[in-house]
Amino acid sequence: QVQLVESGGGLVQTGGSLRLSCATSGFTVGDYTVAWFRQSPGKEREGVSCMKMNSDTTNYADFAKGRFTISSDIASGTVHLQMNSLQPEDTAVYFCAADLVLWPSLHPGVYDNWGQGIQVTVSS
Repeated sequence: QVQLVESGGGLVQTGGSLRLSCATSGFTVGDYTVAWFRQSPGKEREGVSCMKMNSDTTNYADFAKGRFTISSDIASGTVHLQMNSLQPEDTAVYFCAADLVLWPSLHPGVYDNWGQGIQVTVSS
């Protein structure tokens, strides 16, 4: 079974940084597309970043460009999201997702495998 477990969230001040990690198991990681999503109270889940595990092609939401970086380590089966220059509006539960998506997508509906989510809170 595919399993995804997020870690690295927490509380950070405005302008600070956090590095989220997603430990994967149960599938051949090099065959999968992985993505990060986030959801705050009262809002829809939105894509943050995505990539194929075995490629250098990455995709970012506009709000993430220049601040967030997605990366993968196939050897360990880990996906990271480095978040810099965090703002209060980045406060949300962040989710890792993975699936056999032909091309990376920031649409949550194309992913069937999800982590439990982890809280990121940016204080002002």
